[in-house]
Amino acid sequence: MKTILQAENLAKIYRVGSVDVHALRGVSLEAAEGDFVAIMGPSGCGKSTLLHLLGGLLTPSSGRILVDGEDLAAASDAERTDIRRRKIGFVFQRFNLFPTLTAEGNLRLAERIHARSNGGDDPARRREVLRLLRLEDKMHHKPLELSGGEQQRVALARAIVTRPAIILADEPTGNLDSENSQIVLSMLRELNERFGQTIVMITHNPEAAAVSRRIVHMRDGQITKSDR
Repeated sequence: MKTILQAENLAKIYRVGSVDVHALRGVSLEAAEGDFVAIMGPSGCGKSTLLHLLGGLLTPSSGRILVDGEDLAAASDAERTDIRRRKIGFVFQRFNLFPTLTAEGNLRLAERIHARSNGGDDPARRREVLRLLRLEDKMHHKPLELSGGEQQRVALARAIVTRPAIILADEPTGNLDSENSQIVLSMLRELNERFGQTIVMITHNPEAAAVSRRIVHMRDGQITKSDR
């Protein structure tokens, strides 16, 4: 299988006053095309820092990150932005939807930002994604007219509508009740199993991690083990 994500010996050091704080200590991780990796660990273990590095939102103090063959760590700020735009879909805990836009409008905006080769407007793809996530009857609803679970599904639809090489999910069920959490997790699993979407998800919830193909455990800025 083609390797979509490769992180080699990542370190991240923050300077707090006169003290160096080591958020990551030599982390290496790979994800193949169609993989679904859950990264677990207690608060403060470095999993959020790792996800932000993998998504090009932070730069490592040392180490290398390849996303679909492109080197994030060696890229300039503008180049990292371009790689994120073309290769990565994000799903955040807080949804981050534009409140004045409908569900379809949020997807259309994502297409424009990602500047798809067809001009940034693909209504057939939007409808396909909304049907997949059981949102076809919510296309014209704004976020405040949707439940929390529906908002997270719109956020997921926005992440996949541009066909990214990889989805990075940051505690995607953290703000949801148990019923909506199960719906979102089943959608993630279906995207992975039926459509081969590569997903890396951070979570502290063992039930969420259980839907993945592989669980990576972190503690104190390091990977301690990997379960398949």
